[in-house]
Amino acid sequence: MIRKLLKAATKVGPASIVTAHAAALALTFPHAALAQTDEIQVYNAEIAEPGKFNLTVHDNYTPSGIKTPAFPGAIVSQGSLNGVPEWAYGVSPWMEAGLYLPLYSLPRSGGVQIDGFKLRTLFVEPEAAKHSFFYGVNFEFSFNSEHWDEHRYTQEIRPIVGWRFGKMDLIVNPILDNSWEGFGKLDFAPETRLDYNVSDVWQIAAEEYDDFGAIKRFSSAREQTHELFGVVDYNGKPLNVEAGVGFGLTPATDRLTLKLILSKDLN
Repeated sequence: MIRKLLKAATKVGPASIVTAHAAALALTFPHAALAQTDEIQVYNAEIAEPGKFNLTVHDNYTPSGIKTPAFPGAIVSQGSLNGVPEWAYGVSPWMEAGLYLPLYSLPRSGGVQIDGFKLRTLFVEPEAAKHSFFYGVNFEFSFNSEHWDEHRYTQEIRPIVGWRFGKMDLIVNPILDNSWEGFGKLDFAPETRLDYNVSDVWQIAAEEYDDFGAIKRFSSAREQTHELFGVVDYNGKPLNVEAGVGFGLTPATDRLTLKLILSKDLN
């Protein structure tokens, strides 16, 4: 792709050369490593009760991040705020439907930008919070603005597997991101959470967010993203609150990320 852009630029003129140069800079890190995200959360298979509406607001800010755009025109991670309201409805004891609208960003270089929207369906073991072993799977379908993703349409396939032992929970979401370019180009981006239940309403946790690249051939170690978060959760009244600080572990990862998630049932 980059080779084509460079070749075209030499034929068209200075404006195309600038675009091609930006694309060439993106080769410093892979696209997956530089991609922005609106949601930094490990799913635990808990859903809204049937007939209940829930609103969750996701926000993350990168005070120290990658300064190179993932592709020409993309939002730069450094200094950007990304987020989305997530509207959810409990369809049944084992199914929740959700709408992310609108996805938004506030980059350091400009005003608020709308990034698109997402639809999701989440299928889980009923009353997952009461089981020592729990599971589920989430499907998301995204419509993306040009500055948010190179692909207009993308999909997330998120299996959920978890175990509870004493006051500890271990949860794994082995995510596959789909850009509709074939099975070999599915992107493997697992998320893991180990938490400790301090009380009925307070938890502390360590979370890791990884992106190994396309399953056909993983990216090199330096090109993969690995980010470790320290997280505090409050699950009480009037809001559920999740706050965390993330530290990048590879050159391709943002060095410092802050996240805040607020959640409340609406009826």
